[in-house]
Amino acid sequence: MVIRCGWADSAPDYAAYHDDEWGRPVRGDDGVYERLTLEAFQSGLSWLTILRKRENFRTAFAGFSIPAVAEFDEADVTRLMADPGIVRNRAKIDAAIANARVASELPGGLSDLVWRYAEEPGTPPETLADVPARTPASTALAKELRRHGFRFVGPTTAYALMQAIGLVNDHIADCWVRAEVGGLRGDSRHPVTS
Repeated sequence: MVIRCGWADSAPDYAAYHDDEWGRPVRGDDGVYERLTLEAFQSGLSWLTILRKRENFRTAFAGFSIPAVAEFDEADVTRLMADPGIVRNRAKIDAAIANARVASELPGGLSDLVWRYAEEPGTPPETLADVPARTPASTALAKELRRHGFRFVGPTTAYALMQAIGLVNDHIADCWVRAEVGGLRGDSRHPVTS
């Protein structure tokens, strides 16, 4: 029997995301921007809702190409607000566009900025109850992102991003993915660049 983090067994979409993506290092500005945007859209909703709409989000947001989204205008906002395939929240849509504009002007890029907050591995969580919702590092990352002008990035959203792209390894101790994801951040055998 395969042992996963408890949340991953509640739906096939969760299991696939857990097994193939969650906690595996993501490098590259567009890949990090996609995860940051999806985590912001998830705020107040189930992650399953976002996962099931992810391909629609990718289409609606030009594959999460930072330069493309940075050029979105009011006509694009109107198009997005009318798109039933995504979460139609004006504040989150505006934030996604504003964040692309900020990301496009970051010296060194978004991925480089975010990866400065990677954490060394700690004691593996034994249960989901051992996984925090935020940490001092996520609070610092959120503050740094906001300092640059990013929106919809509080410490909890920043921590969810850190978990999603491998800055921390929050797979529980017995989870089969934990060992595969590895120890030092960025040294994974399975780097994802998109």
